[in-house]
Amino acid sequence: MKKLFGIITLLSISSSYTLFAQTGFEQLINAGPADATKLVDAYSKSLFKGFGLGMNSGWTNSAQTLGLYHLDLRVTGTAVIVPSSAKSFNVTRIGLSSNLRPANPNDVITPSFSGNTRSNGPLMDVYDENNNKLVSFELPSGMLENYVPTPQVQLTVGLLANTDITIRAAPRFKIGRKIGSVSLIGFGIKHNFMRDLSKYVPFDLALAFSYNNLKYKKALSLQPIENSVPQDNQQSTDFSGQEIFGNFNNYLFQALISKQFSVLTPYLSLGYNVSSADMGLSGNYPIINGYNGDQITYKTFSNPVRIERTYLKDFRVDAGFQVKFPVIRLYASYGISGNYGIANAGIGIGI
Repeated sequence: MKKLFGIITLLSISSSYTLFAQTGFEQLINAGPADATKLVDAYSKSLFKGFGLGMNSGWTNSAQTLGLYHLDLRVTGTAVIVPSSAKSFNVTRIGLSSNLRPANPNDVITPSFSGNTRSNGPLMDVYDENNNKLVSFELPSGMLENYVPTPQVQLTVGLLANTDITIRAAPRFKIGRKIGSVSLIGFGIKHNFMRDLSKYVPFDLALAFSYNNLKYKKALSLQPIENSVPQDNQQSTDFSGQEIFGNFNNYLFQALISKQFSVLTPYLSLGYNVSSADMGLSGNYPIINGYNGDQITYKTFSNPVRIERTYLKDFRVDAGFQVKFPVIRLYASYGISGNYGIANAGIGIGI
């Protein structure tokens, strides 16, 4: 189960460093820390928003709560459907410096993470302060066109009267040298207020809160380009300890209403999402900055990219159902948050 969880999770998380993992990363970082940060931010917006919506999904499919010490173990998956407006961006409208320019002024639209996976973005040229062209590179293609996937594996326990506690957790573990490592911790609480008032009202009404945090790390090893030299003797030449990191926090507040019809319980919920990301590069990185005669020179930057941003603050509406057999549970729902669609489905075991 741990291995399965890691593989599915890293399908979406490891893609957040696509700009770094592509063969053009060395050239991208040569654009300089500020421009590299803006490119990564623009490229990753659909990923981070979709990932936040996905991680805020699958917590519950009913306003009902479990009985005391009853258990529900479920595995679900979410596909967040990305709108057309988030599948690409204009490189001339994200505030890049004059040192980084499209090679063709008429070719300025590039895919985001959720954009076209069949072709790369435009060719970009990097210039020094004297307007000498240093290097060119292509922006990458999209990684997962149209959607962002996320998994959910969780255990729910009925601990108090009309109250459920849910846990999502995975200790840090590594999914191969090329992918990185991930850890997850999360919890949720749901209380059925209708059952506090009466056992005979023919529907359930509940309030719920959930939170989860996912941390990601991946070692990097980016060296100076061939035949380049430090700008001066003040530049560090120790490029060990390079790492890409991500820290993702997700919050969800929900009000739910449901009614049971034999084995089928449809539900409707109104919620509010909050999702933030803190990601970047740690360590020393050689960034091209000019020429010394015929040799390219580089300057060493420490921790050159850092993005701290709240990508999601929006209401969401979800509708779905659970089918409750003696042991097996089936779950499905569809939600809308802004112009993003959220499809979730899964299976569980109830004891």
